[in-house]
Amino acid sequence: MTHLGAFLQKLPQGAAALITASKNQYYLSGFPFEDGYLLLFADEALLLTDPRYVEAAQKGAGADFTVLCPPKMFETIKERLAAHGVDTLYVEEKNLTLAGREQIENRLPGVTLLAGASAWLGELRVQKDERELAAMATAQSITDAAFSHVLNFIKPGLREIDVALELEFFMRRNGADGVAFQTIAVSGSASSLPHGVPRDCPLEKGFLTMDFGARYGGYCSDMTRTVVLGRADADMKKVYETVLTAQKAALDAAAAGVSCKALDGVARTIIDEAGFAGRFGHSLGHGVGLDIHEAPRLSFGAAETDVLLPGHVVTFEPGIYLPGQYGCRIEDMAAVRADGTLLDFTKSEKELIELPWNC
Repeated sequence: MTHLGAFLQKLPQGAAALITASKNQYYLSGFPFEDGYLLLFADEALLLTDPRYVEAAQKGAGADFTVLCPPKMFETIKERLAAHGVDTLYVEEKNLTLAGREQIENRLPGVTLLAGASAWLGELRVQKDERELAAMATAQSITDAAFSHVLNFIKPGLREIDVALELEFFMRRNGADGVAFQTIAVSGSASSLPHGVPRDCPLEKGFLTMDFGARYGGYCSDMTRTVVLGRADADMKKVYETVLTAQKAALDAAAAGVSCKALDGVARTIIDEAGFAGRFGHSLGHGVGLDIHEAPRLSFGAAETDVLLPGHVVTFEPGIYLPGQYGCRIEDMAAVRADGTLLDFTKSEKELIELPWNC
């Protein structure tokens, strides 16, 4: 079944849905665009856009969509609602601003707006189909290749922003639509910042944490690797091996039906018992898809009823952060297969890597 077909099964009889968020529009129509709407009825799917996109939409949108380029979009929406005898319109409650809702209500008098579309789309988007999984596998293969490349690129005198840019350039040169999120490359004392921003300063000796990902076919990848510039001392090796042990244990424990909260606990317990209690401040992982952060969350705050399901794609990214000293994170992205087992998309080396550093 198509994404559109699955969504329409959730739409109540005699109602319509107006989809305004670009990621959701792409998910349902297969066409990426920024300005316009999807207007969906049980027996008609309309893609309304402007002259900049109309020709591409006619070629790229799913076969179930009729592409329109009306001079006044809300006049057309009003006319189609009237033609279908519909006065109830479901909208994306998580994406629509108060101003956006007010605009729709003012332009469609007599039409009742109801929440629900975000919840339905969330239920559908969380479990990826084979086409989506293939796109994410490709995105991750590009990301893995970027890591291999950057290991040969890194040398004394480069800045953190040089490393971040090289990762991004490589991914774009090798098939990525773009980056999945703002690339992190932080070294030395700055590696203690889980989401540190690459600095305009030379790389510092010690840990270098790189968190990056490609976007391919609209879908994201996400990985983190921490390497050592120079030689790791005994304390650094303990930090690294603790994080690696925690990550491997969580990956080994993951399968369909396993509690998201329990998986976080697997990694957190190992880190705490190694003497680093309180130094793993974020959750174990998160879902990935069209957005870099999606459901489910592998978190100590997850509900007891939240479990992994076939089609879930999630990250496993434990870390230890020692303020003022350094930090370490290792992240893989993995999918739950149809048979309930885990497929790790990430192929990059995880054992400790030390790069020569003569400065």
